[in-house]
Amino acid sequence: MSNIEILQLSVLEDNYVYLIHEPVSGVTAAVDPAVAAPVLEALNERGWKLDFILNTHHHADHTDGNLELKRITGCQVIGLAGDAERIPGIDRVVADNDSVAIGEATARVLAVPGHTRGHAAWWFEDEHALFCGDTLFALGCGRLFEGDAEQMWQSLDRLRRLPPETHVYCAHEYTEANARFALTLEAENPELQGRARQVDRLRRQGLPTVPSTLGDELATNPFLRPESAEIRAHLGLDADAGDAKVFAAVRSLKDCF
Repeated sequence: MSNIEILQLSVLEDNYVYLIHEPVSGVTAAVDPAVAAPVLEALNERGWKLDFILNTHHHADHTDGNLELKRITGCQVIGLAGDAERIPGIDRVVADNDSVAIGEATARVLAVPGHTRGHAAWWFEDEHALFCGDTLFALGCGRLFEGDAEQMWQSLDRLRRLPPETHVYCAHEYTEANARFALTLEAENPELQGRARQVDRLRRQGLPTVPSTLGDELATNPFLRPESAEIRAHLGLDADAGDAKVFAAVRSLKDCF
């Protein structure tokens, strides 16, 4: 097991870029560099060299720093096959369940389509770290731009089966609005009530609400809780409704929230 260092960079209005540094080898990867300058500044401050870019999907607010970082550092860009032709500067195309070595650490590639057709999550199993882009957010999930509800639910269901101690490093700071929405569906959930208060406190102090843990999400994120009787009652769905149908109804409500 490698003790990776994870540096969280807040960029643009509400994006997070992550630097993953494996200290034994000195290898460093950037996850979803929306812009290059803050990444280069952070690397220079720490004396790190960028070896890899791990893209979760092709959207510009996740890839616009790729080409400049590649030009300056000579790093290798890695992405999932389904989005490969739309990821700037991609060098290496990976498939579901492939492994990528980041020095002494290993990232497993999880195909989680729905937000885009080729969305990847990067799971560092030994380090209990999941970099999930726009598939799973703190108290939320991504919009269905290229997939349907059934596909997205399968992706989320896959993620929710990871160990609950997994730290969830999502790509956006959307948690405050997500909490407000979640409370409209499951107002009687005491864990959600407490988490919403914590989120409010953190944001008032200008602090991030990310990462969370998967255990937090399983207890409070309405997109991962189709078994909740309160959510089903709010949606007018009985116990016989499939989980994907519950998810679709929740996603539809959030789209209009």
